[in-house]
Amino acid sequence: MPVRPAFPYAWVMDSTAHDWTPGSWRTRHVTQSPTWPDPGHLARVEAELATKPPLVFAGEARRLQEQLAMVANGQAFLLQAGDCAESFNEGSADSIRDKLKVILQMAVALTYASGVPVIKVGRIAGQFAKPRSDAFEERDGVRLDSFRGHIVNDEAFDADSRRPDPERLLDAYHQSVATLNLLRAFTTGGFAALSRVHAWNQEFVANSLEGKRYEVVADEIERALRFMRACGIDLADDGALQGVDFYTSHESLILPYEQALTRRDSLSGDWYDCSAHMLWVGERTRQLDGAHVEFLRGVSNPIGLKVGPTMTADELIRLVDVLNPDNVAGRLTLISRMGRDRINDTLPALVQVLADQGRSLVWACDPMHGNTFVASGGQKTRRFDDVLAETSQFFEIHQTLGTWPGGLHIELTGDDVTECLGGGSRLLEGDLDTNYTSICDPRLNATQSLDMAFHVAEFLQRYSAANGAKSL
Repeated sequence: MPVRPAFPYAWVMDSTAHDWTPGSWRTRHVTQSPTWPDPGHLARVEAELATKPPLVFAGEARRLQEQLAMVANGQAFLLQAGDCAESFNEGSADSIRDKLKVILQMAVALTYASGVPVIKVGRIAGQFAKPRSDAFEERDGVRLDSFRGHIVNDEAFDADSRRPDPERLLDAYHQSVATLNLLRAFTTGGFAALSRVHAWNQEFVANSLEGKRYEVVADEIERALRFMRACGIDLADDGALQGVDFYTSHESLILPYEQALTRRDSLSGDWYDCSAHMLWVGERTRQLDGAHVEFLRGVSNPIGLKVGPTMTADELIRLVDVLNPDNVAGRLTLISRMGRDRINDTLPALVQVLADQGRSLVWACDPMHGNTFVASGGQKTRRFDDVLAETSQFFEIHQTLGTWPGGLHIELTGDDVTECLGGGSRLLEGDLDTNYTSICDPRLNATQSLDMAFHVAEFLQRYSAANGAKSL
């Protein structure tokens, strides 16, 4: 007679755990999937992708999980940031560099103020797909497939552009290769060395109040580095000062792409989705018996789960049982995306029930997706104050419960865009048309992102003063 695992509900899926294969998701209902017009064409592309080299390696994913285990134990903080949906038209070296600059700046501000290591994970090199509320879009009586991201179709409103094209899966792979090459060069080739902390401040940011505040932090870091050199410490020999660990992530939405890039690790024998270091399942695809949960439960990557305002405690427990049945620290990140008006009604009970059960996981805050609205001019936007308010409430909830507010998950760009209102850029609705370039949801620009980082650093300091941080 089988023995039930320690956690309730885990036994429901346990009997089928050994049946998992990279393709077992195909026996489940697939939501948010485009209707590919030629299944044979898709199959040929999948077969070609399966012969390609992996984008990332199992050892890198294991290292990320080790670092996320520190976050789960209250010893580090997760910063997950990048595009809402990457564009095939914005893969230049300058664009990738500027996005990395912003994330490095944010990490420096967070680390300096909080004294906690910051784990840096980009929404990059694979975040090409987006779920849609409606499968079709209609304009002036013309009804076409909705735009699902450049890995599927194009945003232009005509029949050819909106037709799902499997060749785009190959395009996404090749752009991800180029992006990862640049990221690895930037993060290990001297660009990310702490001695270059001033160089990360872009001109349009440097002139802002947030940029000047960052310069104060950079001056303090440079002073500390000079002191260390004066003491005879060879900084060039310290890898932590000469580069950074930087990981990639995206929503695991287009499952034929994910399966084609899944490989068995030669060292451990475990399966890894080698399209990214970390994958997450979204609010629209987290059905317990659905294809996306089925796929992610079997890969050994660190994974995320979006937790929205409709999530119940019972549903969340069951999902955690399926996605992390062995309660492995660093395996599962729960990404709260409630909205500023609903987070206090929903999140505390979810955090408490998992804490009471001794679940080892990361709680991160996505304050973007629950606070989107349509401005009077028709653009989707977000108010910085709403994003900040949800983040503040997230920290207050964890402070009250004595649990660790482990991370921030936001959509941003290194460009000087005008997509979100307020913040350090003081943008008004009339400014949205100035430089609105997102192909999907609105992103924080570099100044707003740095503004957010300083606020979160203050929240971390306040948390530590009230609850204390676990010693590193």
